[in-house]
Amino acid sequence: MNNRLKGSVALIAAAFVWGMAFSAQSNAMRYIQPFTFVFLRSAITCAVLLLATPLFRRVGAHRAADAAPPLRAHIVPGMLCGVFLVSATILQQVGLVYTTPAKSGFVTALYIVIVPIMGLFLGRRVRPAVWLGLALSLTGMVLLCVGDDLSINAGDLFTLGSAFMFSCQIIMVGRSAPNLDAMLLSAMQFATCAVVAGVAAFAFETPRVEGMLACWTSILYVAVFSGAVGYTLQMVGQKYADPTLASLLMCLESVFAALGGWLLLGQTLLPRELLGCGLMLAASIVAQLPDRSAHHRA
Repeated sequence: MNNRLKGSVALIAAAFVWGMAFSAQSNAMRYIQPFTFVFLRSAITCAVLLLATPLFRRVGAHRAADAAPPLRAHIVPGMLCGVFLVSATILQQVGLVYTTPAKSGFVTALYIVIVPIMGLFLGRRVRPAVWLGLALSLTGMVLLCVGDDLSINAGDLFTLGSAFMFSCQIIMVGRSAPNLDAMLLSAMQFATCAVVAGVAAFAFETPRVEGMLACWTSILYVAVFSGAVGYTLQMVGQKYADPTLASLLMCLESVFAALGGWLLLGQTLLPRELLGCGLMLAASIVAQLPDRSAHHRA
């Protein structure tokens, strides 16, 4: 498996576990408050990653210990990734109080448009195939998200802010992951999330043990799969994919969010929304087409 395909597979797998997490996140909001949820999921994710890193090195499935950069090299990049991630996650979680998991997944996926626009200001070139993919994705999201009266509720606005923060996190990971240990970087960003969300939870909310116990399965799924597995797959995938392509592949989480809402919560999609899903899937394929102009210049 070549590096580009390896990165694509990792990012699509991350999108799947993230998409399925929207239903779990929505369920948790019935029992606990947003800051408390983000604190719990982040703390558990960080612990799982720190415990798993030595195991992965021991079995040879991860970067060799003598080749890994020291822990101190991960602190600043991990904290920066964590600040963006905790901002994005809290805004998304608050948004889920007012909107559906499927809608939240689609609005979050707006980072596929935001990332390349931000990349232009950083001097990055965007291939024509990727721009076509962006156009298809944007059309798909309009079909999926915008109602007949063109209305957007408060939950959508919070989630739109989340999409911007996720864009910053994707770009920061793209700049840091190639030179660092993926699991340690991911652990450091979740440690930052846990500290920030924990302070906010005890300052602005009233965490209750009975509420946590009532949704413990949701917390564990989001912490272990969406967090430890999903974000580590993102780190690994972004070693081999540019930020724009990565954002397009990861936007498939919105399609998986709709699938999870249908299978787990009984939410259905209109024909127009199904067409939007199809366009987003097509976009992820188109974005990976080779740049023929580059071959001609070679």
